[in-house]
Amino acid sequence: MGAINFNIRMDENLKERAFPVIESYGLTPAQAVKLFFNQIAITQCIPISFEHNAKHIPNAITRQAIEDAEAEFHNAQRYKTIEEAIMAMQDLVK
Repeated sequence: MGAINFNIRMDENLKERAFPVIESYGLTPAQAVKLFFNQIAITQCIPISFEHNAKHIPNAITRQAIEDAEAEFHNAQRYKTIEEAIMAMQDLVK
């Protein structure tokens, strides 16, 4: 089966609001349209609800903070007893 080109005209404001949402899924606009059409073909109805919570997807700043924290955790000073840890903390405040 051959591929075809399909052009869509849309308002610039709609594009500016929709594309970041599509990209938050890790998709290109073309991939999102293909998924939409596949869903229509499979279900024989127009999908009206895409549930997605972008809050659970860390942005670049959050990902960097997570990586920094993990690196710091792996390089952290280890103590054999709680007393050693307390003494080290007391030395930090002096």
